[in-house]
Amino acid sequence: MKLHYKDLSSRLAEYNIRPSIQRIKVLDYLVKNQCHPNVDQIYKDLHNDIPTLSKTTVYNTMNLFVKAGLVKELTIKDNEIHYDIVTEIHGHFKCDRCSAISNFNVDIESLVVEELINFKIINRDVYFKGLCPKCLLNIN
Repeated sequence: MKLHYKDLSSRLAEYNIRPSIQRIKVLDYLVKNQCHPNVDQIYKDLHNDIPTLSKTTVYNTMNLFVKAGLVKELTIKDNEIHYDIVTEIHGHFKCDRCSAISNFNVDIESLVVEELINFKIINRDVYFKGLCPKCLLNIN
């Protein structure tokens, strides 16, 4: 998906986020790198392009994006937060060997757990872990 500066600015405006160079660059990064990055990865990958970028700015930007609903937070392992630009309902698979996180389609709405019938469900996530096809090929 290739978006231009104007498209990215419009996307931010749709979510009532004031466009800035840093926010546009972070959004561009997320759109182009749908690898479920964490703040450290985003900062490291963008710092050469924006030398004035701070890790605090990335944290604040991601918190703003999450609060607005533009990005989804994933806490999969060890309380490390990753970010997903795909906000529609889907599942995640994390490879135990290479740590890659992949999306997959799943009908979460059809999942009914009788023991939770009187509970208010706020969030539904499906998460699997194991070995991805690439790592399976490289098992000794």
